[in-house]
Amino acid sequence: MASQSFPDVVVKWNGKEYVITGLNFDKSIKDLKEAIKDETGVLPERQKLLGLKYKGKSPSEEILLGDLNLKPKTKIMMMGTREEILADVLEPPADMPEVMNDFDIEEEEILMENREEYLTKIQRRVKDYTIDLISDPRPGKKLLVLDIDYTLFDHRSVAETGTELMRPYLHEFLASAYEDYDIAIWSATSMKWIKAKMEELGVMTNVNYKLCFMVDSLAMITVDTGPKYGVIEVKPPLGVIWGKFEQYNSQNTIMFDDLRRNFLMNPQNGLKIRPFCKAHMNRHKDQELLKLADYLKEIAQLEDLSSLNHKKWES
Repeated sequence: MASQSFPDVVVKWNGKEYVITGLNFDKSIKDLKEAIKDETGVLPERQKLLGLKYKGKSPSEEILLGDLNLKPKTKIMMMGTREEILADVLEPPADMPEVMNDFDIEEEEILMENREEYLTKIQRRVKDYTIDLISDPRPGKKLLVLDIDYTLFDHRSVAETGTELMRPYLHEFLASAYEDYDIAIWSATSMKWIKAKMEELGVMTNVNYKLCFMVDSLAMITVDTGPKYGVIEVKPPLGVIWGKFEQYNSQNTIMFDDLRRNFLMNPQNGLKIRPFCKAHMNRHKDQELLKLADYLKEIAQLEDLSSLNHKKWES
């Protein structure tokens, strides 16, 4: 059997079919993955093969092809991403502002919010920045603005698919929040990367909720925090959104981010979420979004959210 040629296998991936030839019955699934890599460019450790069974279960890489009893031209489906594409989607682009460690900005928050030069910058963003609606704002709904990296998604860890880096209960959280809030996404990256991540996570197509709009790095402004931290960029001040939409204001808006420095311009509206990182270690125990869903539900009926101390949200 070792000298016999193994039947050709058709691998369906990324909308195309690849015929894998030249294998023998004494080769293993690991060898099959290497052959698939030669055809598709997807590394073996990134490949998830669907449609292969051995004794009713998904076979390990050590199982020989001769033990699979496959017929010629058997079609299997592969999930996986080429390394360069995975890096594009899951890693921040080269022009992304450097991620700084969070710092105590209590005093800076008070000073920044109403400084004339920053209010002028915000007005300029209101005039020049375009927000494209994904779905229309709904009458009577509050606004929830969400960061992506380390808030909804671990963008640094390695995985076969983006969904493995998704924060646990993301879709349940968004579905619950959608009942009371319009949902916006903001990120310090370009719109291209925001859309790629949202599509990778299945957020754009989920039937249980809709995003209202997304805001990217072009809406950010620079602020001078003084000699201690210098000039930094902060995510789009909520004043940009409030200037674009009459429905939203400081009383009905809440935003989540893992860095408090992104709340410099709107300290009363920001809730610092615990960062989600090392997904492979933490995704089975992280329940932050479940707890935050309860919190959002509790405060949804309040007329004015700006009077709340979100630092005490857990209590």
